Amino acid sequence: MLLAIGLFTFSIPTMVHDDLQRRASWTHAKSQRIGARDATQFVGVGPETISIRGTAYRELSNGRASLDELRAMADTGNAWSVVDGAGQVYGAFVIEGIDEGLKELDRDGTARKIEFSIDLWRVDDDADAS
Repeated sequence: MLLAIGLFTFSIPTMVHDDLQRRASWTHAKSQRIGARDATQFVGVGPETISIRGTAYRELSNGRASLDELRAMADTGNAWSVVDGAGQVYGAFVIEGIDEGLKELDRDGTARKIEFSIDLWRVDDDADAS
């Protein structure tokens, strides 16, 4: 297992991702001052997102079924724990978007290659996700 979103695992039988980008931000209120830099005050943790990109090949996995399963999970609106293969828990995330690109189409329109990207948005509090 490379990564899990809830009970969905990224592995050779499902799909394998090539890239995982994680972005965290923090919020600072700003107040303008005359003749000086803006004054700032830390007001809290901002959004945290994860973007997962990869390619599913028909010979190795059923990428269409895996993406359909992830869409069904997104349809619930539930938050899912995200854990990598080394056991690191990233927190609880909702599935915010799924992009799918069908490549190398056969005569019947079946894709031999599916490029995908999945966008996740963290919804839990840091104190809860230790």
